[in-house]
Amino acid sequence: MTKWTPRHEAPEPLEGNVVGTITGGTVLWFVLFLVQLPFYGWFDDHGHLWWVWTCLAGAGLGLIGIWYVRRRDAALRRAAGDAGAGTPGAGTSGADPDSAPGGTGA
Repeated sequence: MTKWTPRHEAPEPLEGNVVGTITGGTVLWFVLFLVQLPFYGWFDDHGHLWWVWTCLAGAGLGLIGIWYVRRRDAALRRAAGDAGAGTPGAGTSGADPDSAPGGTGA
């Protein structure tokens, strides 16, 4: 079994412009739907009507994807902000916490 054990760590996933990628894909699906609409009768006559509805479904699922990745991106930014707030010097002037307003100070 040791033969199949990975010998190195997996690399970190690449983070790119996920919102832009999903938005571009959604727009592409919707444009394909609009392009096929004038040929609705032809698709119906030849049994390919599912092509039209697949494009519309892709656009609809893309809208859900945009909502999802925007929330994910916001959560990642919040998490990065919270992690930065816990480090010394982040958001504080380096003063003693007891001398801060509302502290004991005595």
